Amino acid sequence: MRNAAATALSAQAEPIAEPAPVTVAMGDGIGPEIMEACLRILEAAGASLAIDEIDIGESVYRAGHSAGITDSTWQSLRHNGVFYKAPITTPQGGGYKSLNVTVRKSLGLFANIRPCRAYPACIPTRHPAMDLVVVRENEEDLYAGIEHRQTDQVYQCLKLVSRPGCEKIIRYAFEYARAHGRRKVSCFTKDNIMKMTDGLFHEVFDQIAPEYPEIETDHWIIDIAAARLADTPEIFDVVVMPNLYGDILSDIAAQITGSVGIAPSANIGSNGAMFEAIHGSAPPLAGRDIANPSGLLLAGVMMLVHLRQPEVAERIHNAWLATIEQGIHTDDIHRAETSRHRVGTRGFADAVIERLGTEPETMTPVRYNADAAPVIAPEPLPQRVAAKTLVGVDVFVHATDTAEALAGTLRRNAGDILDLQMITNRGVKVWPDGLPETFCTDHWRCRFMPADSCPVNQSDVVALLASLTEAGVDFIKSEQLYDFDGKRGYSLGQGQ
Repeated sequence: MRNAAATALSAQAEPIAEPAPVTVAMGDGIGPEIMEACLRILEAAGASLAIDEIDIGESVYRAGHSAGITDSTWQSLRHNGVFYKAPITTPQGGGYKSLNVTVRKSLGLFANIRPCRAYPACIPTRHPAMDLVVVRENEEDLYAGIEHRQTDQVYQCLKLVSRPGCEKIIRYAFEYARAHGRRKVSCFTKDNIMKMTDGLFHEVFDQIAPEYPEIETDHWIIDIAAARLADTPEIFDVVVMPNLYGDILSDIAAQITGSVGIAPSANIGSNGAMFEAIHGSAPPLAGRDIANPSGLLLAGVMMLVHLRQPEVAERIHNAWLATIEQGIHTDDIHRAETSRHRVGTRGFADAVIERLGTEPETMTPVRYNADAAPVIAPEPLPQRVAAKTLVGVDVFVHATDTAEALAGTLRRNAGDILDLQMITNRGVKVWPDGLPETFCTDHWRCRFMPADSCPVNQSDVVALLASLTEAGVDFIKSEQLYDFDGKRGYSLGQGQ
């Protein structure tokens, strides 16, 4: 590892007394080139950083660490609390975990912030008025990564959404909007279909919104929201959404600004932060001095604001704006109608350094409040424990029988306490009164409820499973059905 305090080389810069500790990863592919360029700019601008360089990514994966990171690296990340990371390459094939997901979840970096702004005078775009921020939940949803192969034909991925997780990200979105003078926060979900998981996200949004009366709010179903984002992004300001939607839509938003290569990203938690470009490591471009360092550089600007060095952040951001305004562009954004000079990675960094202390002339200069500080969202409030009542069980079965044949076997062996109420296949009710046109796989959800509405307990569920096992039924798993304060805590089958 390397430790070095950055020195102020710019005449306009005044060194900050105490260097801020920052863990830096040079990354894979184009990572080392763009990180070297960014560190040169930060140093020249007067950023006061104590850099601790670590090794993560492809070489660590290949050395036998499936997460791409070692124990000593975790110590650096936890000690310093700020991580400036170039893109890394995750080897293809089974057994390798996404390092980004691992770091975000392990360090509790629950908020992924992705500003997406158009620069129409410099970078061609169909949406010149676009200026929005995607606030993406970072820890839950399908990115829990809990997957199983359950039958010959069917695999599952669990979508996990918690009330504290929803509260943290939604409050953060409102606090971010308030801190940055944003006018509106929009919520994107698919709660017309996923009524419980996405429904919870929407419900919490509606509960928190009145606490911020000065901020306009609205809710969109994710499919039409994505269409409007691609067509008329200027109607949005701050958008908050669950993990998967946020991952996909933030890339779309970044691309329609003119280039994914200029998009930065911050990952924020209560005890740490990670700053990175949103693009990947682009191995085919490695070593060719053509990659655009802008996304990683602007992530560095976000990092400096987080580290309470707003003057340096402002100096770099305005120099970057002046550079692209003057048509000094890397290959990915070079266009005959807007570009004057085609430069490589090193040349672009040199151009930004030359313009430190200057501001753009046609674009509005950036201003960072001298009191700018990290956005802090309040911790979730404790929740009252609900009255939880067991009312039945879903038993998932691997079988190649028809629904009628399977129902017969289950009913004969269910015992006296729990009755078979319905069978679904991929969520569609197929027994009783199923339709012959419904395509079925070998994966069945079989719902059992009390025969005469009598109370049911865990022992009754165990007895049912034992009886089915004795009869040779291949059940994959069971899912208890509960009411919470008398409200149903499980979904019905489609067609029920």
